Amino acid sequence: MEENTPKVNTFNQPEQQPTHKYPGENKLTPDQLRQQAQEQLQAQNWSQAILYFSELSKQNEEDKEALIGLATALDAMGDYEALLETARRMLEAALNSAQGLAFKARALQKLERISEATIANDQALLLDTNLPLAWLNRSGLQLLQQRFPEALRSAQRAVTLAPDDARAWANQGIALLNFNRLNEALENFSKALELDPQNLFVLQMKGEILCRLGRMQEVIAVTREALLMHPGHTPSLIQAVQALRSLEMYDALKEVARELIAQVPDNLFAWENYMRAWRGLGLYEEADETLDQLLQLDPDSVRFWTLKADTLFRLERYREAARCSEHALRLDMEYAPALRLREKALKQMYQKREKAVLHTVNPQA
Repeated sequence: MEENTPKVNTFNQPEQQPTHKYPGENKLTPDQLRQQAQEQLQAQNWSQAILYFSELSKQNEEDKEALIGLATALDAMGDYEALLETARRMLEAALNSAQGLAFKARALQKLERISEATIANDQALLLDTNLPLAWLNRSGLQLLQQRFPEALRSAQRAVTLAPDDARAWANQGIALLNFNRLNEALENFSKALELDPQNLFVLQMKGEILCRLGRMQEVIAVTREALLMHPGHTPSLIQAVQALRSLEMYDALKEVARELIAQVPDNLFAWENYMRAWRGLGLYEEADETLDQLLQLDPDSVRFWTLKADTLFRLERYREAARCSEHALRLDMEYAPALRLREKALKQMYQKREKAVLHTVNPQA
């Protein structure tokens, strides 16, 4: 579940596929293959590890170590169809393989076959009550089912059994987050990132909590790291926009909001913050043009019509400001900001007219 949760935004990383070919021209002995496979696994070179473990399992279809290594690498690569097939092979080799059942449950969970995943995982735990992957699976399945107390207990068990597994810490963090235990959840996500610094989902969750805690400078650091890893990542751009607007860093807000618009062109949040950046910089002509785009997207927004009236008022275009505030009041006749703006705009419009008349009558005045 470490990349899924019912209550918070998630990001599903694209599946990667192996791109290298097995170096058959340099024939390796089984021992050399095994050594290379384990080295690649430890280095998290998943595609290479898959190649070496695949070759080992071809040479011996019942090689348990090779199948476990292959399943581990496939899981890390997000190739869940291949993981399911590998788990099937593990179970053919050993019908009561707890590891095989746990990997089967893992693949089924990721393929959204939740009932089958639950059955397979329960069978794995019946065979081995101390299997870390099975407890990780159980916590993930319980999170998907919004059974948060059970999910927290299962994640705690997974952390106890596998303290070096970032996914266990992430699941524990998600469970804590659903109880609004923000500081504890933040500690868990920070620990997960110590173990797996490239985990974009966990970075996103850390940014989410920091936003809730109002620690916006830290949000900027987290989103910068996430965007360096995955440029254009929409959830990270949204978090960055929230932080920059809160800190009134309008130059940076303008650039990040523009990038967000490039990713989601019809997103009101992106356009509104782009407009807010222009207003924050005192560039009201640009803000007015952006408001036109906002009103195309949401023509019945009393708030946007009022903001346009306010922007026009600041540009001393009082007649247009009065018209826009009147339009806002047709949408909501009791909207106080629009009422105030209409009064101000009419007052300035009449004063401007009186000055013009006075000047015509008495140019020396």
